[in-house]
Amino acid sequence: MRRLLILAFASILVTGAKAQTLNYEQVNFNRNAVTTVTYAYEGEGRSLKMDVYEPVGDKRQDRPVLIYVHGGGFSGGARDEEWIKEYAETMTQHGLVVVSMSYTLSMKGKGFGCDISASEKIAVFNQSGKEVAMAAAYLVKNKNQFRIASDKIILAGSSAGAEAVLHAAYINDNYSPLPENFHYAGVISMAGALYQLNDITTDTAVPTQIFHGTCDNLVPYATASHHYCKASEPGYLTLFGGKSIAEKLKLLEEPYYLVTSCNGNHDWNSIPMKQYNHLILDFIQNDVLGEAFRQVNEVIKSDKGCSFSESVALCD
Repeated sequence: MRRLLILAFASILVTGAKAQTLNYEQVNFNRNAVTTVTYAYEGEGRSLKMDVYEPVGDKRQDRPVLIYVHGGGFSGGARDEEWIKEYAETMTQHGLVVVSMSYTLSMKGKGFGCDISASEKIAVFNQSGKEVAMAAAYLVKNKNQFRIASDKIILAGSSAGAEAVLHAAYINDNYSPLPENFHYAGVISMAGALYQLNDITTDTAVPTQIFHGTCDNLVPYATASHHYCKASEPGYLTLFGGKSIAEKLKLLEEPYYLVTSCNGNHDWNSIPMKQYNHLILDFIQNDVLGEAFRQVNEVIKSDKGCSFSESVALCD
């Protein structure tokens, strides 16, 4: 009789666990609650805040988190723009805890073009990457309060925000605010790039989804200078865009999910969230949380021309 009771209890536990497993490609909740918290201070009393969106009625204790970082050339943009709030609410309906974070707009009033030195650009990339890590560290420290799983923190960003999350995930020094042996669960880059690929190794690679247009005249799709600055200009800095990052991951035999927009421009920093969210949900469901090993190359064709287009065989 005792054995039967133990088996029955075990069966209840398994059934309960299955009941809590969600398909994130489907809508699972219809309401959300938002809490604004301060995750760090940037000096002189100025606080860095983030909005935490949670599904109402979600009783799980180990919920995955999507940290989103807005774009704006490190000089503008805001975490609470109306379309970002709508997107966060949409993703909570699928069962994710969504965090939209502010970060230091260190180039406000300066711009981020070819007159800004390469060394200053690198410093900005790294500062933003560390601030993403600080936001993640706050969530890890307060995981019980938010009922999240610290091993299921996914990064996503647009334009400058994409560069922030890439430099958080793939520049080793930017992990310093985080606990030892911490790894992000995945990263989603929309029109972003890295200034070096050396820190992408078999030990550091995480499931990576990349959206990038071949006609991006600000952030190169493959490998080229930032903003296509000339070698004689102070802001000349080689960047490795979506295609180059995917090629490095392929070389290492690590998972990646590259979505190429043929002749797509820098608008692809937000287009995926507005028109191709099903691909983002597919990546989160299968590659990140499902741990499926995939190397995906998806091409979205276009009849548009492009004066900046690089020679990309996929688009011929």
